[in-house]
Amino acid sequence: MRNTIEKLGAVTLFVVREMGRMLIFILYALYIIVRDPGKPIHIFKQIHFIGAKSLFVIVLTAAFTGMVLGLQGYYTLAKFGSEGLLGSAVALSLIRELGPVLSALMVTGRAGSAITAEIGIKKITEQIDALKTMALEPFKYLVSPKVLGALVALPLLCAIFDVVGIYGGYLVGVKLLGVNEGAYFYEMEKSVVGKDVWSGFVKSVSFGAIISWVCCYKGYYAGHGAEGVSRATTEAVVMSSVLVLVWDYFLTSVML
Repeated sequence: MRNTIEKLGAVTLFVVREMGRMLIFILYALYIIVRDPGKPIHIFKQIHFIGAKSLFVIVLTAAFTGMVLGLQGYYTLAKFGSEGLLGSAVALSLIRELGPVLSALMVTGRAGSAITAEIGIKKITEQIDALKTMALEPFKYLVSPKVLGALVALPLLCAIFDVVGIYGGYLVGVKLLGVNEGAYFYEMEKSVVGKDVWSGFVKSVSFGAIISWVCCYKGYYAGHGAEGVSRATTEAVVMSSVLVLVWDYFLTSVML
């Protein structure tokens, strides 16, 4: 019994210590962003890496997500004779939930893992220590540009995901299953309001912050050797994905 309590206490202390270190990490990163965000070229490079290079997987995922929504939504609504509401169902599902969440998960798998590995390799090869030795701020070059790049790239990718997904639903619902084209877009225009778009925007921005925060943190504190970097990369992807889903629930419950 005593050993169990000791292990539980050790795990609790580790979790609390890790949460505190993560909080200090992001607060210091935000401080560096406000004080001296660095050269714009570094931020643009991260926007290109996180955003432009993720475009293919985002478009591909969005197209098939929209087509699946169109297919499933049609057969569900057809049971109630409400096929004309397909546009509303597809658009609201994508704009409020699936667009931000799936965009974040795809970016986590493609860009987040690379960010963790990049910083982790610089950590174990002592490049970060070299920056500190030369009186240069590592956060200015390694963390802040990535956070700013993710904050800009995720909303743009989410918007592209929504548009492509809506037309994917249009392709299946209207062209394949015969839903009236006018009804598809009319019901969509009538049901989607500014609050829905704002909800998706807030989610995408917060997901960008979560992904960049967790992935940079795990890379910055990666263990020694290739095994340490691989473990940090795996932990970053898993933790980012879980936090995105958990935070999505809380935001949805608040913004309904």
